Amino acid sequence: MLGTTIPIEIRKKSGIKEGSKALFGEEAGRIYLTNSSMEALREAQAAFAGEAERLGLKTDEDVVALVKELRKERTVK
Repeated sequence: MLGTTIPIEIRKKSGIKEGSKALFGEEAGRIYLTNSSMEALREAQAAFAGEAERLGLKTDEDVVALVKELRKERTVK
């Protein structure tokens, strides 16, 4: 496995800890470095964008009610 040394100042600013996986990318002609876990989280958030509205979830109580209903369905099967 290959390793890359990233200066501590850059690691701190980008939220990358020693031993973490990092991603290098290019956008608009610029090279960037990002924490791979944070990038995965951003991608998951983007994939779920709009789902709460689609399901009619407007409050925390709506989410709790949905979770309870799903758990109830799961135990019935």
